[in-house]
Amino acid sequence: MMTWETLLSAERKRRTHSNSESGKDPRTAFQKDYHRIIVSASFRRLQDKTQVFALDQSDFVRTRLTHSLEVSSFAKSLGQMIFLALMQKNKQPAVTDAIKEQACSVLECAGLIHDIGNPPFGHFGEEYIRDWFRRHLPVMVFQEKTLTEWLTTQMCRDFTHFDGNAQALRILTKLHFLVDEHGMNLSFALLNTIIKYPVSSIGIDRTSGDVRTQKMGYFYAERDIFADITNSTGAGSYRHPLVFILEAADDIAYKTADLEDAVKKSMLSYRELLSELQQRYQPQCAEAERKRYDVEVRKLQSYLAEAQEKGIADPEENAVQRWIISVQTMLLHCVSEAFVLHYEEIMAGTFPHALLEVSQGKTLAWALSDLADRYVFQTHRIYKSEIAAATIFDFLLERFVHALIVYDTDAPKDTLDTRMVEFVPDNYRKAYRVAAEGKDEPERLYLRLLLVTDLLCGMTDSYAKRLYQELSGIDNRRNL
Repeated sequence: MMTWETLLSAERKRRTHSNSESGKDPRTAFQKDYHRIIVSASFRRLQDKTQVFALDQSDFVRTRLTHSLEVSSFAKSLGQMIFLALMQKNKQPAVTDAIKEQACSVLECAGLIHDIGNPPFGHFGEEYIRDWFRRHLPVMVFQEKTLTEWLTTQMCRDFTHFDGNAQALRILTKLHFLVDEHGMNLSFALLNTIIKYPVSSIGIDRTSGDVRTQKMGYFYAERDIFADITNSTGAGSYRHPLVFILEAADDIAYKTADLEDAVKKSMLSYRELLSELQQRYQPQCAEAERKRYDVEVRKLQSYLAEAQEKGIADPEENAVQRWIISVQTMLLHCVSEAFVLHYEEIMAGTFPHALLEVSQGKTLAWALSDLADRYVFQTHRIYKSEIAAATIFDFLLERFVHALIVYDTDAPKDTLDTRMVEFVPDNYRKAYRVAAEGKDEPERLYLRLLLVTDLLCGMTDSYAKRLYQELSGIDNRRNL
């Protein structure tokens, strides 16, 4: 059974002198984490990474930054609701006000950084990187052997199953090379909270029925820091309990945001939304869940009537925006109830589901996802932006992989290779040199390929597009 005393570990990879002991710095370890995050370049870059609508010109569409702020707020609110309920129900005497405050601080920080490893161009970016490596690793050659012949199975799968969650851990623990190779040097409790999937790429098992094995949570290159983190918190190969809360906050944020954005961009009308909710998604479930669902549908209708009565210019859009807030509140309460109900399983590491999936809000949550999928993601508008993004990815991946597989080797380099390497930030190359020291050639090659994904994930949408245009000779004044 995991305990909060160890789960909320304030340990860091690099031990630093603390001014708090002498009274100069009254902040807790997790408040220091918050400051390190918000002043970081990686966090600022989220303002120019789209959540869904890649290469969109609208100033309304959510970015990774606005999404992360929403998740941070939801996660902290959920923490407050859950820990207060646990204290009131005496689920565990060790859950105190101090534990609640520390956990909520960790959740607030985790919300800010949970997407920090994602590449540009929305959800599509991760998918395309995976697909590109699946197609190219078996055919690209380095010193007369294909890359798949050089690399171990796990190394290959790190690229063919590439995931922004694993990249986030890498960015936070290594690539912020300001002081040394330990990156931002965040607390282990916080780092464990963003590891949604505590398995490597060879531990992925989508047939297991266990949410923790659906994707990978760390690369082979971060196996040692993963072990340090999970040993310190006591989570081991289990999910840290705060992961369930962060995941639910993320789910609620993007499910409601995607739908609101769709209505704002006229991809889904009020009438279509109401009709779908009334006819397509009627829940076949217990009475308590059906009642909650029906209450929310009636609210959507009542909000329209109120907006029309007040003479609001666009009553349907106003009704949807008010309704989204109501749905968010309802889902937060459902998740809080589910965490408390399954508390013992979660603390034992045996709970296999995402909280929304077992909550009384699961039918409404599913409806939101399905609506976004049909009205947003499967549209020509999105497909066009994704094809444009794929063109950029193809160009950059081909050029940078070609240059970096021979970087730091005696292998022949063509005219462009040395020039392409100059676009890799110096702190990334420093991190590579530290990690590569003393390693054999297959692992050094693996680390050089990681330099490519490090570079891509460090790019904003605008920078990736601009770099592609500049390097391919396209006039920057022309739109793709």
